[in-house]
Amino acid sequence: MAANRSTTADRRARIEEMRRAEQARERRNRFLTLGVSAVVVLSLVGFGTFVLMKKADEEEAKEAAAKAPIAGEKSWDAAKLGRNHVETAVKYDTKPPVGGDHHPAWLNCDGDVYDKAVPEVHAVHSLEHGAVWVTYSKKAAEADVKKLKDKVSDTPYTLMSPVDDQTGAIMLSAWGKQVTVDSASDPRVDAFFTKYVQGKQTPEPGAACTGGVGADGLGGAGMGQ
Repeated sequence: MAANRSTTADRRARIEEMRRAEQARERRNRFLTLGVSAVVVLSLVGFGTFVLMKKADEEEAKEAAAKAPIAGEKSWDAAKLGRNHVETAVKYDTKPPVGGDHHPAWLNCDGDVYDKAVPEVHAVHSLEHGAVWVTYSKKAAEADVKKLKDKVSDTPYTLMSPVDDQTGAIMLSAWGKQVTVDSASDPRVDAFFTKYVQGKQTPEPGAACTGGVGADGLGGAGMGQ
């Protein structure tokens, strides 16, 4: 009987030891799970904070760029630029024009690249909608023209076309704003895009740059300026 009691006691002791070991494992697992969860949460919080800070920095840089003056930029008093819709010829004081009375139909400017001259009266309407108009003459290098075409094609609210009798090799125009550069690599190109694509100078921000007159609708009028 004494042997049986001893065996039973040993069995209970082993069971109790196993139970304590299992409880210890469960506690370790809980601690590990909590630890991993905490690390994941902290990582997500850290990543979210990083993303928010990066976005804030980008917005701050963009705002600073929008305020910074662009060397050699010319400006016109927007209040003195006519905004009437007309269907007759308009004589503009600048080439390319930077504003004034214009045709009721705008020139499509959703990254549209025109290989032939376009009617100024349609392009000016695009400027009113907040587009940047890139123009080039025969003095512009082919590589620069190609680079600018790629940039315009990737940028909504922009358009590009040749203007053979403009004074500069490459000119960028927005409503009441214009700058002349010699190369597509000139940092003022990016600065002008950043500042004036749907910039504060826009008389009608958010107005459409599609659904207007496109290359197919220009016909012979494309040469009339």
